[in-house]
Amino acid sequence: MQVQADAAGRDSPQAPGQLWRELAASFRNPEFWLLSSWLDILVRSRRSYLGPLWLLAPTATYVFGVGAFFAGMHGTSMQQFAAHVGLGVIVFRTLMNALVTSSGVFTSSQSFIMDGHTRLTDYVLQSIARTAFDLLVSLPIIAAALVMHGGVDVGGLLLAVPTLVLIYLNVFWIGVAFALVGARFPDLGQVLVNVSTFLFLLTPIIWYASSVPPGSIRARLMVLNPLFHFVELFRAPILEGAVPMQSLWVVLAMTVAGLSLATLLYRRYARFVPLWI
Repeated sequence: MQVQADAAGRDSPQAPGQLWRELAASFRNPEFWLLSSWLDILVRSRRSYLGPLWLLAPTATYVFGVGAFFAGMHGTSMQQFAAHVGLGVIVFRTLMNALVTSSGVFTSSQSFIMDGHTRLTDYVLQSIARTAFDLLVSLPIIAAALVMHGGVDVGGLLLAVPTLVLIYLNVFWIGVAFALVGARFPDLGQVLVNVSTFLFLLTPIIWYASSVPPGSIRARLMVLNPLFHFVELFRAPILEGAVPMQSLWVVLAMTVAGLSLATLLYRRYARFVPLWI
């Protein structure tokens, strides 16, 4: 792994701070961040009988376990509710994992950074690659839930591809921003882990957004929750055949503002990371 880190860092700048230039260099040399993220998954599961197939367990539990349990509470069948839960949970997990893992990515890579591998975008992409692998492994479960649902909009499935691109643009700026803040404040990861439960319950994954009374405090909190808009933008076109325009504009605004913020933060604070960790 050390050899890979050295090879990937040969063309890295001496003083980090140019986010997009370093990102381009990371994409030209994917050996470190892409392979190491996959190897990390394999190492974690090498002692188990099912190996990487254990990555299916969380999504399967939510889709067929939690989905079946809460379907009756909403007066719908498990086949209908499983797709609702599945599409919501993969978006939520992708964004929440990006928040939590990125907050400690520089600290966990301290040995590489202190050894002179200063292209910090490699570590951010390493964190993002792990979430991407988790998403890819979960797709068979989601496909099974959509087949059970039956009423899937084909146009919505096609829109899922650019929506995922938009989601991962936000995952990137979240990774950059929270990695920098997490390097300065190591307790950030623990805060996010505890907040994640509240955010999960606040996001309409195991319940329908239409069940919330309009104008209520719950409705206001739901709309103020950014994760709600990401979930709706991905799920609504597939299950309902309509693009929620409010969520689309919110996500687009967050993408532009977030990428701008990440660029500024990286230019200002990336050089301090070796000192903070």
